[in-house]
Amino acid sequence: MNITETIRRVRRGIKEPHLVTRELNKHYYKRKEPSPDAVEFFDEDWDNLIILDACRYDTFKKCNTLPGELQSRQTKSSSTPDFLATYFDGADLRDTVYVTANPQLYRKRDRIDVQLHDVINIWQDEGWDDEFRTVRPETVVDVAKDAAEQYPDKRLVVHFIQPHYPFIGPTGKEHLDLDSLDFWNRVMAGEVDVPVSVLYQAYEENVEMVLPHVEELLSTLQGKSVVTADHGEAFGERARPIPMAEYGHPNGIYIPQLTTVPWLVHQNGARRSITEGDEGEHMEEDVSVDVEQRLQDLGYA
Repeated sequence: MNITETIRRVRRGIKEPHLVTRELNKHYYKRKEPSPDAVEFFDEDWDNLIILDACRYDTFKKCNTLPGELQSRQTKSSSTPDFLATYFDGADLRDTVYVTANPQLYRKRDRIDVQLHDVINIWQDEGWDDEFRTVRPETVVDVAKDAAEQYPDKRLVVHFIQPHYPFIGPTGKEHLDLDSLDFWNRVMAGEVDVPVSVLYQAYEENVEMVLPHVEELLSTLQGKSVVTADHGEAFGERARPIPMAEYGHPNGIYIPQLTTVPWLVHQNGARRSITEGDEGEHMEEDVSVDVEQRLQDLGYA
């Protein structure tokens, strides 16, 4: 880290002291071993892995209307960048196509060394909803169906944005504006004057909104599908050892609300025959949009 970056971080820590506390807590979690029961996503038996970004197990269980058998699993990740670094980096996934509404893999392409047969970045121009500044779940379904037809012999990972911020249900539209830059940090800094109960209601509505589209996908995709999440979401639960209330999904804070995710298994028809292919050129492609702006619209710093 150069001196300019160090000075920037010190200034931000003085302005936002909760970030200093969070960094201290991260050192505590860094020393802890991951749960021995933590899921290894790509070692599991599935043909289609459907990821709901930032989906807590308890909220999913409350709202769930999907066919299949539901369990909970533990992850080793508390954010999407953490998920990619933990489960994608170093992985040979040439039998897998990644259909994603989240730009983080493209943002981290110089740091995540993964071999995938193809990556389909839905968040580019044709997949982006300018009104809500996100990728809508019905768009993900359309692209995933096309990918399943194009790659019938590949495993499919379909990464929805919802229930991740922005909240596109009625509560979110009524109570929250679209000035979403660094959203959860603004909540912690007291800059978002909305009760936690309203934030959670808006989040729950995002879960309810995505589920019918996931069900449509389950009824379309052939084989064994798993519906899960890359991580959960915090709404004021306390981290350790300094009992600070956490919101959102910060890197390196491994509280149960962030690491306990759904694992719903559903089979539609016969299993697909999966074969390994060549590695695609997806990671090197130039996209036509401002990736950092896309991430800011999704609430990232």
